Amino acid sequence: MPHCFHVYIDESGDEGFRFAEGSSDWLVVSGVVTRHENDLATVKLVEEVRAVLKKPGKPLHFRDLKHEHRLPYVDRIGNARLRTITVLVHKPSIQEPEKFHREPYHLYRYATRLLLERVSWFCREKRKPEHAHHTARLIFSNRSSMSYDDLRDYLRTLKSGVIPDVRIDWSALDCDEILALPHHAMMGLQIADAVASSMWMGVNRSHLGYVEPRYAQMLANVVYRHHAVAQGYGVKFFPKDAKALIAQFAELAWIEPTYAPRPSRA
Repeated sequence: MPHCFHVYIDESGDEGFRFAEGSSDWLVVSGVVTRHENDLATVKLVEEVRAVLKKPGKPLHFRDLKHEHRLPYVDRIGNARLRTITVLVHKPSIQEPEKFHREPYHLYRYATRLLLERVSWFCREKRKPEHAHHTARLIFSNRSSMSYDDLRDYLRTLKSGVIPDVRIDWSALDCDEILALPHHAMMGLQIADAVASSMWMGVNRSHLGYVEPRYAQMLANVVYRHHAVAQGYGVKFFPKDAKALIAQFAELAWIEPTYAPRPSRA
């Protein structure tokens, strides 16, 4: 079936719960959605950034860039013709973490489920009438140790209805033709890396104890909003909502003004 959207997916942080031994407090999974006809613009965006940073032909890894190099990169993403959707998992707030230890990558798969729910809503809302039966292609940044056949099986299980309260609109997604490619293989995956890392840095404390929300704030224009609302749509916190997290962590106060209700940019 033809694809009217491409969805590039990457993550930042880890799935571990050994916080005293270096596990991150947050796992972030982000999707970058482009229309099929606009997908070449992602190539141009990355090429433009490479030219500005004098890194022609080199894949861009957000965490390897200096702060002054990240800014023009994020600025271009924040003004591009795309939408971002992010799930932010605060692992210390999960009351029964053992549930996610039963099998490898269970937390990642659950975060992906939450992400794909919102991706499907966006694609359902935004597909054109003549594309009513078209779907979105899912392209993951390859995690070398993870089986994407297992991920496909997980999505088939969700689709079967065995697991309750799954809110994915399956008509909007192509879950049979999932791609898992190296970071450097597609420009869209490099943009997804930048988005996931930007969001992660906005919530996860550095080794010096600080968060860096500026990148996430610069991306606010391209976050998916449903009837002007971003929280729960383009930005989903789990297991606590943003208000509970802000009450607990003062450094997250930037979230409320950044994702306050406002009309989505055309």
